[in-house]
Formats: sequence, structure tokens, C-alpha cells
Amino acid sequence: MSNDDQYGGGHGEVGGTGQTRTRLPDSPADPYGPTRRTPRPTRSLVTVVGVVVLLIAAIAFANQTPDTPENKPADNAPAASSTTATGTLPVTGKASGIPRGFAHDEQGAQSAAANYAVALGSDGMFDTTRRRAIVQAVYLPDVAAARQSGLDKVYSDQAFLASIGLEASGKAPRGLTFISRTNPVGTKVEKYSGDAASVSVWYSALFGLAGEGSKNPVAEGWYTNTFELRWFDGDWRISDFTQKDGPAPVGRDQSAASAEEMAAAVAQFGGLTYAR
Repeated sequence: MSNDDQYGGGHGEVGGTGQTRTRLPDSPADPYGPTRRTPRPTRSLVTVVGVVVLLIAAIAFANQTPDTPENKPADNAPAASSTTATGTLPVTGKASGIPRGFAHDEQGAQSAAANYAVALGSDGMFDTTRRRAIVQAVYLPDVAAARQSGLDKVYSDQAFLASIGLEASGKAPRGLTFISRTNPVGTKVEKYSGDAASVSVWYSALFGLAGEGSKNPVAEGWYTNTFELRWFDGDWRISDFTQKDGPAPVGRDQSAASAEEMAAAVAQFGGLTYAR
């Protein structure tokens, strides 16, 4: 993971409410019934000592049996090392600001799909020159040639640009900041056969205009793109992809940032290159 261009908080409160809950002793159903017997101090002490001994034994056993791929837990849960870095560099170069040179394996296909999702969801797609560079960098040459005119038509459509608050040139009005950013959460290999791969990318997207008077404030959405990739000229390229909504998590009870805070965050926090 590295800090890079975009291809184109608040403090959360953890825990309870800060209030103290007082629980009163339970009243017996029969006020005249027999009272509860007070446990003997000796028996309570023996119980506490026994629990402490068991905890110490459990900790010692855990330290002697690390969770490694060669020694997995009995319930077949993923080992902690399954999410550690592989040591394989995700990319060796760039084309039009987009990482390239992904490994010819499943890991490389996942890295390519995640980075291509970021590029295709960036604000660069709303600029003619940058859009064409992105399309040429991520698609197979014949696919790029076939889709370029269609994409130009979509991203230059005046009605579409007006509906999202952009000017005819695809730029934000004076005083506003246009935000279009894709943030991959995870990837999954659907199919892999050496020179072809199908990879799904689950991500959140920020889209809208930040600034005073914005009629299209920045909102968050969740999507999954499934990319059909082909190995071409030493790299993975897109032959096709589909998109569907979600899965979307339940939103937390957090106050939305002001227009100034959102614009500042996008300017101060650069985009990332993604790798699996």
C-alpha cells in the first residue's frame, strides 16, 4: 500500500453511554420464605484460585502453539499469517499514473482489479484527456478502441453533467470541489485459468460536490464490480466488467462532515494504490 494520486475524523465513541447502571438485589417471591445461604469464604477462595490457575495454564498453552499455516486451530479458522504481506511487489511501473506490471498469478489479478476499480471510479473519467489515458491503460486494446467513443459520449453528456452539478466541461463550479473516489475493501477470485481471471472487487464510493451551496453533497455508496481479465503483453487487462449494488453495511450514528471538512479531507488525503 502506498500513498499516491487519485488517478485523476472525527473521533468515534467506543463503548457505552458513560452512565452507571445500578442493579438492586432481587427480591424473593415469598418475603417470608427461607433466606439465601451465604457461601462459605473458604469455598469462594478455592473457586477463585482454581479459575486463576486455569487461566495461567491456558495462556502458557497458547504461547507454546502459535497460529501458523502449519499448525492451524482445530476449528479451521484462518491463520493470522494468512493476511500478512507475501513479499511480492504489487507493481513494477506505471502507465498514465496507473500501476502496471502485475504478477501473472491470482494475487496479481486481484491487485490489477482493485487498482482498475480505483481508476475507473476516479474524477479523471470526467476529463477527456485523462479518461482516454485511463481507458487505454486498463482495457485490452481492441476493447478500448470499441468503448472509447461510447465512454466519451456518456461523460460529456450535458444533461448527465448538469444532473450531478458539473459544468459542461466536466469541472466543478467555482467554490465547489468535485469528489469521485473508489475505496476497495476486498477482492475475490471468481475464476482463474492462467491467462484469464474473473475477480470481484467490493468497494465503497464517495461521490458529489463539497462546498457551500452544493445541491449534490458528497454521499457514500457500496458496490461490487466483477472484472473479466486477460493476460496481454505482460500485464492484466480488462475485457469486460459488471457492477451491482452492495453489500452495504449498516451506517453508524455519526454526524456528517461539513462541506469544508469534506473538501479539506479529499485535498489532504491522497489516493492509494491497492494490492492483495
